[in-house]
Amino acid sequence: MGKFKGKTNAMRLLKEKRLPYDSYSYEVHDGKIDGVSVAQKVGIDPNKVYKTLVTQGVSKAIYVYVIPVKDALDLKKAAQAAGEKKIDLLPVKDLQKWTGYIRGGCSPVGMKKNYPTFIDEQANTLNSIVVSGGKIGVQIELSLDSLISITQASLKPLVRD
Repeated sequence: MGKFKGKTNAMRLLKEKRLPYDSYSYEVHDGKIDGVSVAQKVGIDPNKVYKTLVTQGVSKAIYVYVIPVKDALDLKKAAQAAGEKKIDLLPVKDLQKWTGYIRGGCSPVGMKKNYPTFIDEQANTLNSIVVSGGKIGVQIELSLDSLISITQASLKPLVRD
């Protein structure tokens, strides 16, 4: 683990908006890129590490959900947050087309478009939150306020009980 030396789209956008962040890089050759493994690799409490999930509603609109890595998205709660009758996870094959990111490196910051974004309400207890930096092997840590500001996100109950 260490500081990431390069810049991703997410990092460039944060810098442009003058929003401070820290970056971490981690080894990916072992194939363990799930959120809990990543939290362990960067030495951060898994409760602070959030994953980004992209969905599509029956209206065909795209929605972004940022939830704790240890939790699962409740599709009913997610649909309710978005005002949709039903939503489904976007197929992995479509992820790059819609977001510009690939599975395992999908950041809520710096997607191709500003999609409606929802962060699980548990984040409200955190001073800072860790999300993908926009590339496999890179995480960024920023204040919850900064993440909400740059993604125009809403806090909602999103995970399975």
